[in-house]
Amino acid sequence: MKLSQAQVDQFHRDGFLVVENILSDAELKPVIDELSEWIDARAKQLHAEGKISDLHADAPFERRYALLQAQCQEFDSGIDIMHMRGKRVFEFLRHPKLMETLSGLIGGEIICNPIQHLRPKVPTKQTNGKNKEVIPWHQDHSVTWEEADASDIVTCWVALVDATPENGCMLVMPGVHKQGELKHIEGATIDPAAMPKVEPVRAAVRRGGAVLMSKYTPHCSTDNVSGGVRWSVDLRYQKTGTPTGRPFYPSFVVHSDSNPKSVLTDHATWANNWIAALENAKGVQWHRTTPKEKRIPAGKKLVAY
Repeated sequence: MKLSQAQVDQFHRDGFLVVENILSDAELKPVIDELSEWIDARAKQLHAEGKISDLHADAPFERRYALLQAQCQEFDSGIDIMHMRGKRVFEFLRHPKLMETLSGLIGGEIICNPIQHLRPKVPTKQTNGKNKEVIPWHQDHSVTWEEADASDIVTCWVALVDATPENGCMLVMPGVHKQGELKHIEGATIDPAAMPKVEPVRAAVRRGGAVLMSKYTPHCSTDNVSGGVRWSVDLRYQKTGTPTGRPFYPSFVVHSDSNPKSVLTDHATWANNWIAALENAKGVQWHRTTPKEKRIPAGKKLVAY
């Protein structure tokens, strides 16, 4: 879906844009199927280990993960893009409709930043108030190194189910991105003393839509008080050739008007790059609030991928 000029103007004015109906249910299905297969395999593994008693095999995608996680808190171990390295998720990262939408903000030469996450937010009531997907106010800029300060990185948060106030859609602060970097503490949390006095708005979005944000847009994640899982894919994109802020993890070309052959389409290469990078970068800290001299463990030599 190509953005209109009015939408582009709104993004630059507010620092975020909700875009509905980018992807159809049929276009989301390969990703949801791959996630469902992972969940089923993980459930069977933990059942065989005696850590869960009920597989909930007939539960729908929107509920099964929460039912399994409620039985075993370690169920979510390994459920993220760089650890799963699924082929259908890899293909989703360069989906033509996402590229068409993002080109209105980035242009025709696009890489996928290595900050790539799956976000399964289970109901908060089953986490004893410690839902790791209820995230405090922050700017995405805060989890990149200073090398990316000049890079225009666009967050692309894609909803796999409807993101509503009930299941914990994001809150965003419109217009604050124009203030640039705010002071952060404790990793990726805006210092309360630096919090802008701006009324936040809810970034609700239906399944198949996306929330696009500037790296300087303050946002947070709210409690899931529904009975289901708020599933989303949290991605970053930017102009090819610009620093990502995570030089120790692999970025790759997902779209190119000038050189289509430069787009990485080989799943095995992408997966192997992640395997090597995760091994090589063990212990590396990516938060901007971590002192530079402590970001890389002593004796560690990083290799860019």
